[in-house]
Amino acid sequence: MEFIANVQAYTAVAIGIIVGLGALGAALGIGIMGSKFLESAARQPELIPMLQGRMFLLAGLIDAAFLIGVGVAMMFAFANPLLAAVTAAAGA
Repeated sequence: MEFIANVQAYTAVAIGIIVGLGALGAALGIGIMGSKFLESAARQPELIPMLQGRMFLLAGLIDAAFLIGVGVAMMFAFANPLLAAVTAAAGA
């Protein structure tokens, strides 16, 4: 029973790390990308429409990577394969 509690505790810590670092990375990525967009738009205003489209595409990709991490974290939260393996080993 102690092994199951340890797996659940470590899984909770891992979920927090996955979501926290993913959010931090996405925030930094979008912040840096936004600042570079503003710099390039100030230098060459005639390129703003092209740069804006690319900026929104990259913002979507950055958010998609974060949401994939959240999905993996939720899988571990609600359908933990590690917990199933420990429960099967304890029952055998």
